Amino acid sequence: MEKKRVHIAAGIILNADATQVFITQREAKAHKGGFWEFPGGKVEENESAEQAVIRELEEEVGIKVSAPELFLSMSHDYPEKALSFDFYLIQHFEGKPFGNEGQKGEWTELSSLPSYDFPEANQVVLEKLLARFQ
Repeated sequence: MEKKRVHIAAGIILNADATQVFITQREAKAHKGGFWEFPGGKVEENESAEQAVIRELEEEVGIKVSAPELFLSMSHDYPEKALSFDFYLIQHFEGKPFGNEGQKGEWTELSSLPSYDFPEANQVVLEKLLARFQ
């Protein structure tokens, strides 16, 4: 039986000089719990990935996003889940991001990202991000 592919939109929230990024930690009970991630969530029916990332970032980290820039689209299959992702660079937003749903969130230097545990699907994103901004 083929796994249903879940479409995820995630935001790579950068500070003004693009030296830091805001990341959140997944809840222990969630898929890939305890890992760090770029905040976001499922794209709903009748919603574009861009609309989803704007909605999800307001819900999850309390910011109002404008002009998200598509950075990378990709798919990744885990044994238990099939995912497709749209990652957006978020450089224009109002508010200060925080863990609005009780999750841990923090600003970190881009150069420090490799020291965090991210899900396997995020490795290519980390490589491209570091290549672009270092």
